[in-house]
Amino acid sequence: MISTVHKITLTEVEKRFFGLASPAVAKLTTEITGGSVTGLVGRDGVGKTTLMRMLAGLLKPDSGNITIMGLDPISQGVDVRRHLGYMPQKFSLYEDLTVQENLDLYASLCGVIGESRQQTYQQLLDFTDLSCFTQQLAGKLSGGMKQKLGLACILISRPKILLLDEPGVSVDPIARQELWRMVHELASDGMLILWSTSYLDEAEQCRDILLLNQGQLLYRGIPQALTNKMAGRSFLLQVPTSKRRAYLQYALLLPQTTDCVIQGHCIRLILK
Repeated sequence: MISTVHKITLTEVEKRFFGLASPAVAKLTTEITGGSVTGLVGRDGVGKTTLMRMLAGLLKPDSGNITIMGLDPISQGVDVRRHLGYMPQKFSLYEDLTVQENLDLYASLCGVIGESRQQTYQQLLDFTDLSCFTQQLAGKLSGGMKQKLGLACILISRPKILLLDEPGVSVDPIARQELWRMVHELASDGMLILWSTSYLDEAEQCRDILLLNQGQLLYRGIPQALTNKMAGRSFLLQVPTSKRRAYLQYALLLPQTTDCVIQGHCIRLILK
């Protein structure tokens, strides 16, 4: 049974930045528990990274409350960081160090020493399939392998909560599948994993999702329930190539049309 301690709670959390009319995160109230992957979903600029950074204790909310396993990430940040791992979207390891040297650095920072260190290394290298690359410079790794190394370094401290800010960006499809395999395995052991993404195919991999737009929570629930709302409203129309633009312009003027785009050799029509 998953312990209820593995939990993130947000109550009326809001964050504003100077010069922006609307908040980056607006009065967000929700609860996230461990045991599976929760998706933080939305296009670029909707507040995903801002929320991640507040959860990690790197930004202070302007109002509202955040608790990570019952702890405040700002006033009790040292205690929170013992339980939390955060992987930012931008690769944050030292590219002029080897894979092994990056692992050594993180292990030293986390106080993992002696026999425990070697056991941890072996487990993580096997888990991430990086055993053959320990002497390679981190900067020479592919995008997917960089993400695996970042994940390995975070897992050295054995966190109970894992925040992954768009780890699938700039990663090839096979490497992305490997990342998903690893995080699902971690979640099955009880870890709380929050994976932010702008890709709907990644959202479908999650147990449930938080859909954000302009800092507001539009939807909370299983991905299938969200996509089911499109049943009977989305149509793919086969149109002669020479007439696609004309049909597109005509369809966009119809009062019952929400959106219409050219998709390959067809037109995708969305009704209200």
